[in-house]
Amino acid sequence: MLNAVRKLRKQISFPRIVLIVFLTAVGVFMLIPIIFLFNHAFKPLNELFAYPPTILVKQPTWRNFEQLLLSSTAGLVPFTRYLFNSAVISAIATGAVILVSTMAGYVLSKHRFHFKTMIMGLILISLMFAPETVAIPRYLVISGLGLKDTYFAHILPFLASPLAVFLMRQFIDQIPASLTEAAKLDGASDMYIFTKIIIPLTAPAVATVSIITFQAVYLDVETSTFFMTKETMKTLAYYATALVVNVPGVAATSLAAAIGLIMFLPNLIMFLLFQRKMIQTMLHSGVK
Repeated sequence: MLNAVRKLRKQISFPRIVLIVFLTAVGVFMLIPIIFLFNHAFKPLNELFAYPPTILVKQPTWRNFEQLLLSSTAGLVPFTRYLFNSAVISAIATGAVILVSTMAGYVLSKHRFHFKTMIMGLILISLMFAPETVAIPRYLVISGLGLKDTYFAHILPFLASPLAVFLMRQFIDQIPASLTEAAKLDGASDMYIFTKIIIPLTAPAVATVSIITFQAVYLDVETSTFFMTKETMKTLAYYATALVVNVPGVAATSLAAAIGLIMFLPNLIMFLLFQRKMIQTMLHSGVK
């Protein structure tokens, strides 16, 4: 009993207590914006314009969300259409990027072919380019293929994801080559190795790519702005940015409060579901 008490005292030392209290305070401080966002979405108009602003809502209401669901652009396109577009595009694009980047990472990691080093070098170089630098070439490609005002215009630009390919290749490099070689000796095909060995072992990297891709697609405004002339093909992120113009007056404030939570909530859920897997990817892929 005494030994247990002594061990407990050693574990709960004063510096450790100070560190725990400090980290707890930092965590609570970082939660304040999230708490404010959740409460802000349920505030009535009198609380939205209150000064000084309050973090916690006093009289919560669903009125903001009701107005948002009933709102439309120029009385033609309902809010639900933008929400539907974002949901479909984000789901398809995320799944497609996972498939393409995993297959590319497997080939670059476990196969030998000509120009492999040059291709990997081009992928690394492309990581240095900001999205704005490829806006014009991307527009020329989409326009030349005749994909304007289609879902493919939303999805196609994200398929070529250098970051996703780099992460998958670095993670697959950690898989022992003996596993794939043994499978080949047993007569396994590349597709069998990819689906039965590579995919299960790269779950942390897949989770990381899912988070990064979903956030990029869900919050993308560029595609709706440059490639879409039909209002019915635009996404929720575009509607959120154009909300002040589309809805005049104080009503825009309540709609913005509600749509802010809707834009934030899916990203929060994705991160909470896959955060542990994402940390594992950072530890094994060499990314600092």
